[in-house]
Amino acid sequence: MSHDGASAPPDRRAFLRPIWGWGLLLAGILTIQSVAARPFYIPSASMMPALEKGDRLIASKYPYGWSWVSPVIRVTGPVPGRLMGKLPERGDIVIVARRSDGADLIKRVIGLPGDTIAVRDGIVVLNGTPVPREARGPARIAIDPNVPCDAPDLARFRFRGADAREYCGVPVYRETLPNGARYDTIDLGRGYEGDRFGPIAVPENHLFLMGDNRDQSADSRFALSRGGLGGPVPFETIGGRAEFITYSVDGSGRWINPVSWFTAMRGDRAAESLRPVR
Repeated sequence: MSHDGASAPPDRRAFLRPIWGWGLLLAGILTIQSVAARPFYIPSASMMPALEKGDRLIASKYPYGWSWVSPVIRVTGPVPGRLMGKLPERGDIVIVARRSDGADLIKRVIGLPGDTIAVRDGIVVLNGTPVPREARGPARIAIDPNVPCDAPDLARFRFRGADAREYCGVPVYRETLPNGARYDTIDLGRGYEGDRFGPIAVPENHLFLMGDNRDQSADSRFALSRGGLGGPVPFETIGGRAEFITYSVDGSGRWINPVSWFTAMRGDRAAESLRPVR
């Protein structure tokens, strides 16, 4: 209050300070997620058994450099080239922007530039040599709302464990790529469209990507018009490398029931690495 008893005029800048603060915070978050790392949600079963629907993961942006797909908010269309680009290694799980609609998908790197890729009776043939794979027996994936295992071609794999819980026992095979990267895949049997493909040569600055759930993944084997990746993908469409699972939910949580936020957690999947074994 002034000496003559009149009220001091309000400081208009005081009203702007909270707005500036929140704006700077938002800008900082977007910058970090565009340059360093970003969380992702898994909405499908195409990367089982490594990733299940309901998993949340962290993908690092810097291992392969940066391109037009790196920013969280993309303000431009496809632009060739990368800044400080470094090709992924075979076996890496990567985030890729589908060229038809820009949607972020997650797949595994199988083929590098110059490779020839084919699939014969469900077995990947890399540069004329079948990729070695070892039968690991049936999976033991807990059935829940996010993994119901109730599709016509999956229901036959349901079983009840000794703990009285139901599981999805799909057949698991461990593949080993030429660089020693090892990871598990799911093969439901013969007769699926993706069991026969190619051969196709991977062009320069392109990668051939596949989902680990081989018979339920729209990847480089399928056309863009069918939700696939339309063959080998340009290197600049790779948005990052999947590092580890932060947490996972089984789909039973409800916003109106806070207790269910905790009971829906799959505690055994937290902090699980997504890098291939070597």
